[in-house]
Amino acid sequence: MSTVVPKRLRLHCTRTYLRWLNCKSAGDREQDIGTHEQMFRSKNYLLPMLLLYIVAGWHALALADDGTSQKVIYHVNFDDAQAQQQTLRYIQNHLNAVGEEKLDLRVILHGNGLTLLLEPDMAANTLFRVGYATDELTATIAALKDRGVRFLVCANTLRGKKVDPANDLYDVDEQDIVASGVAEIARLQGQGFAYIRP
Repeated sequence: MSTVVPKRLRLHCTRTYLRWLNCKSAGDREQDIGTHEQMFRSKNYLLPMLLLYIVAGWHALALADDGTSQKVIYHVNFDDAQAQQQTLRYIQNHLNAVGEEKLDLRVILHGNGLTLLLEPDMAANTLFRVGYATDELTATIAALKDRGVRFLVCANTLRGKKVDPANDLYDVDEQDIVASGVAEIARLQGQGFAYIRP
């Protein structure tokens, strides 16, 4: 990867070099060059300069990223059908704005948030009073999953609310289940994920 030097910096360096050439005699220039050669041969100078170049290269790579890559958690732990649908619209808007190729987005569901994936006719098998995973809502969830969104479900809530993920929830596999929703949020935030709770 080549480093791009801004035009203003190139002009500044060129002007500084030309001034140095014009104001120094040939003998003074040779003496300066000899001093710089000694510094580059010195071990005390070489290691700090090497570290400086490494840090500058790392910084250039960091600046090369256009800043649009994102890692985001959407936290859903509320039992409100309208708020859950609004959250899915926020996620769609987020994907549209950033693009799925530049976005690692995970929806963490625990507590009452599991009603988002709970099939309405299966709520009676659980300790939830209602499920909101209607045909319309599951079509939206499927479209989001196709765009790379992961829906992660809390195992503690599954046990506590007597939910069978294979039969009661919409499209939840074993890899979608995390030990604890809250612990997963903390773990992902430790990896640099932004936290959003609509």
